[in-house]
Amino acid sequence: MTKDNETPENKRERLRKDELNQPSSSIHGSNLSDLVGSLSWKGTGIIILTLLLILIILFVFFS
Repeated sequence: MTKDNETPENKRERLRKDELNQPSSSIHGSNLSDLVGSLSWKGTGIIILTLLLILIILFVFFS
């Protein structure tokens, strides 16, 4: 079946599969779960600790 003659269900399925093959091309872009999913647990921990340290430093300087 060509793209011109495909049913709406087939078209939705084809578009869904294309979206899964290229997740970064979605309208929402990437998010925090994509970042954490690509890092190891050590990398995620370092990011969390860095954010906490920055937050503590900001509270100390501005209080």
